[in-house]
Amino acid sequence: MAFAVSREIEFCYGHRLLNYNGKCKHLHGHNGIAIIKILANKLDDLGMVVDFSLIKEKIANWINQTLDHKLILCKDDPLVPVLQANNELIYIMDVNPTAENIAKHIFDYIKSQKFNVEEVIVWETQNCSASYKEIAG
Repeated sequence: MAFAVSREIEFCYGHRLLNYNGKCKHLHGHNGIAIIKILANKLDDLGMVVDFSLIKEKIANWINQTLDHKLILCKDDPLVPVLQANNELIYIMDVNPTAENIAKHIFDYIKSQKFNVEEVIVWETQNCSASYKEIAG
């Protein structure tokens, strides 16, 4: 058994998907929400999994500085050099910037900050979300 806390972090971003045959092959934007879930087997001395202000300081601030109001593109996107040459705010990923890959990217960052992250869910629209969590075994 474990305790858990979660925090929602809103961020806006644009992207497009390479090699995709649908609307998402074109540049477009989302008002996204990342839901971060952190676990603990026991509570700290204050009775918390982790202080919500620490999640804001370490994770929400990173999302705001790194992903918010950025065009998230795959490193192979032919627009990358053009946008870089024009000093546009872009964030480059090694993979296609799907909601699934963005969720994993956020998860990996949180894990690198030594949080016991269980899951990251990225709501791309009001009706569509993708998540990432590691499965034991």
